[in-house]
Amino acid sequence: MSSCNEDGRGGTAPAVSSGSPGAEAPRRRVVVLGSTGSIGTQTLDVVSQHADRLEVVGLAVFGRVDELARQAREFGVRHLAVGDARLAGDARCDELAAWCAAEADGSFGVGADAVVGLTQLPEADVVVNALVGEAGMRASYETLAAGKVLALANKESLVVAGDLIMPLAHDLDARRRAAGLGPAFGPAGALMPIDSEHGAIYQCLLGEDAREVSRLWVTASGGPFRGRTRDELTAITPAQALAHPTWNMGAKISIDSSTLMNKGLEVIEAHHLFAMPYDKIEVVVQPQSAIHSMVEFADGSVKAHLGTTDMRIPIQFALSYPERWGAPVQPMDFRTLGTLEFAAPDEDTFRCLALARHAGAVGGTLPCAMNAANEVAVAAFLAEECGYLGIAACVEAVMDAHERAGVQRVESLDQLEDVDAWSRAEARRWVERGRA
Repeated sequence: MSSCNEDGRGGTAPAVSSGSPGAEAPRRRVVVLGSTGSIGTQTLDVVSQHADRLEVVGLAVFGRVDELARQAREFGVRHLAVGDARLAGDARCDELAAWCAAEADGSFGVGADAVVGLTQLPEADVVVNALVGEAGMRASYETLAAGKVLALANKESLVVAGDLIMPLAHDLDARRRAAGLGPAFGPAGALMPIDSEHGAIYQCLLGEDAREVSRLWVTASGGPFRGRTRDELTAITPAQALAHPTWNMGAKISIDSSTLMNKGLEVIEAHHLFAMPYDKIEVVVQPQSAIHSMVEFADGSVKAHLGTTDMRIPIQFALSYPERWGAPVQPMDFRTLGTLEFAAPDEDTFRCLALARHAGAVGGTLPCAMNAANEVAVAAFLAEECGYLGIAACVEAVMDAHERAGVQRVESLDQLEDVDAWSRAEARRWVERGRA
């Protein structure tokens, strides 16, 4: 049965802990967009471990229909969506439609609108956005516009549309706090980052005055090619770039990690999430990935967030906030950690970090152009259509073209989708010229 929040919007906000260890709260009802990817499958594992607290009510994938069917049956989910419009009429989709129709209020759809439509389910409390790339941007916007908690793993939502999405998050935070649905101190939990770095910063800032922060330290593993020169990167293969030393991630984010574009995207995200100017956000290489990020304060004190390198920890915190539940993985044993190393990132060799910083500093639609070009370039590299160093070269070429044409102030999702389409076309032309 669906219910409404105090402002009349659909859904029931997650209950706030009463502090009583024996108190029971209703299960938080979760929609997972991108349920068959790395973050999606780990989210479902967290749900399985806390079935008394969490319930899946909606699942969406792009094209992995067989896996979606398995997940739907395992978790008893009757609201499903497949993003790839080319699969409309596929026999497997017909079977899933019948599965959903077996319950009176079930729903099934194919196409991008069907995926976004799951954010509007009246019974949903939290939407986990684990979609890859620009496709997740509209889903993030609509989740917050519907008054639902956004657990965000889609970096592009803030990189591209942070100017539109963060005001929605701030408004929802204010309404949740006024309705008594957030903790007495700290963020009210409208937008919870599912990201080891931003989840770490989020927790380091709890109970602190943001005006007393002097720097955010975003940590980076350095990727598989840390310490190599540009000459040593010319013949890198996709298989080598996918071999991340410490994290188990999807293909696109693994490539971004190797080029340090991932850190550039995270710098822009941190700027939006924490309202922090770019000159107060630094990247530091921490190869062991034991320190997930740090916050430095005006008096010289530094808070660091450490933990096991497993994404189920930040996923669970995003779903449990403001509570903390039992660890979903084996906690870190500091007796066996060994040494911790720190180094400055090599922005001359790994150009993507510097390009992302420039895009963020200029702002407007330039981050959108940068992100679209990077998605095309990474896909081309994975398809062996351009070299490894060609990723940064392609991104820089598209950014230069966009700046020459004139960077615009961000005004709407439709505008950003137009810039995204233009940038992708420019990037594809660059790739084709390189192959000619």
